[in-house]
Amino acid sequence: MPDSRLPISLNFEHTYHDQLPGFFAALEPHAVAQPRLLQFNTGLANELGINCEQLTPEIIEDLFSGNTLPLDANPIAQAYAGHQFGNFVPQLGDGRALLIGELIDQNGSRRDVALKGSGITPFSRGGDGKAAVGPVLREYLIGEAMHSLGIPTTRALAAVATGEPVMREQKLPGAVLTRVASSHIRVGTFQFFAARQLTESVRKLADYVIQRHYPDASESPNCYLSLLQLVADQQAKLIAQWMLVGFIHGVMNTDNMAIAGETIDYGPCAFMEAYNPETVFSSIDHGGRYAFGNQPSIAVWNLARFAETLLPLINEADSDAAIADATAVLDTFIPTFQNHWYLGALKKLGLAGNKDTDQVGEQQRALIDDWFQWLAKGKVDYTLGWRYLADAATGNPCKLQSISTAPNHSASDDTANENLESWLARWRKQLGNTDPETVATTLRGVNPIHIPRNHLVEEALAAASDDGNLQPFETLLAAVKQPFDDSPHAPRYSSPATAEYTANYRTFCGT
Repeated sequence: MPDSRLPISLNFEHTYHDQLPGFFAALEPHAVAQPRLLQFNTGLANELGINCEQLTPEIIEDLFSGNTLPLDANPIAQAYAGHQFGNFVPQLGDGRALLIGELIDQNGSRRDVALKGSGITPFSRGGDGKAAVGPVLREYLIGEAMHSLGIPTTRALAAVATGEPVMREQKLPGAVLTRVASSHIRVGTFQFFAARQLTESVRKLADYVIQRHYPDASESPNCYLSLLQLVADQQAKLIAQWMLVGFIHGVMNTDNMAIAGETIDYGPCAFMEAYNPETVFSSIDHGGRYAFGNQPSIAVWNLARFAETLLPLINEADSDAAIADATAVLDTFIPTFQNHWYLGALKKLGLAGNKDTDQVGEQQRALIDDWFQWLAKGKVDYTLGWRYLADAATGNPCKLQSISTAPNHSASDDTANENLESWLARWRKQLGNTDPETVATTLRGVNPIHIPRNHLVEEALAAASDDGNLQPFETLLAAVKQPFDDSPHAPRYSSPATAEYTANYRTFCGT
């Protein structure tokens, strides 16, 4: 239990707690032995309207380790269920996290602030409720990288070492993450109450979500069907954004799909290097369920589980009609995703398209499809392939030719180069008379040079966890927070790992 409450206020509100009694367990975080600040996100704190002048390093360490809390905190562990790798678990919940309050940020948006790794809760299911330095810093790093790439995501406000070991396969240094989210409501939150046939609880939750995240749904003749549609649309856009930067979530269980449409829970996530839709890195994804190219279909599957919870609300009197209406919404997902995918690819190719429409033409789709085919055949590094289009736009395709790594598809392979040259000619034709230097500048503004390269992430986390050395982490963090900018570190921080490293690379859940 925390020693005391600090005589300060962070201007917390508690609408989830106040409006949804019975949806959580109220409890205090566990105190830790020796809190030590690892990272504090001052920019995010300012965005949240937190007065950093009242927060000394010692206060930050105590606050965001859970040793003490501000006077206006009201910590709760939220209940939720979920399908994990397709298998339903009726009770999961915050087994090591506590929502301590909600803040209204500088843009007028409501944001959750939660501690992760703050100790055992009623939902811990035998776990220790703690977190280790490595997974905490991974979530901090990847969240900031995704935010800098313009992808909706939860973010980290602070990472604090606890001075206590946690036991996993070996003894590891412990830490607590402070995570900020539009909310922590998941598909699994709805499933928790639907599985218990608590329809009125599902209704209360849906009404709360509409009020907080999707107020436009309240204007619809069927607000719950509209809610399903809006969540599906948001997820279609999010998954397209993931895939356009090569992101693989790794564990798209229904308890890891946020209703607000943010990326949440960076466990066994990774970034693809050589383009291959079948890429899997998660050590527990033996069948490739959550492979890179499967992410849209898994999103539909998860949304179908969400739809099932809403059926009694969509049409209480006629279940067949409710199923038909929900199915019609779900059927829109793949076309919506594909539209976002093609529009995003068009932007990454420097082709603005017709500003009066959000559709991609047939010739443009063919150009995009053939580009992905060339990337796949050449096992081209996904990030550098897009980035080096800027050089090709100014008449220098050598960098593109040099990064094809497939056997018999090297820079000396005439067929591969002819295919690339043919494609480049079609691309330049679609670019028209646009100044090449302008195209190159545009491309460098949308195609990153820095992503969290898997080998660099592991190197930085190992240094922090094993040696207490944060320098590699901080240097990598600085690079991924400027994903589009060349820098003195660019060669090291933009180069892919060796093919052998990537072939053997595995990620692990941080629990």
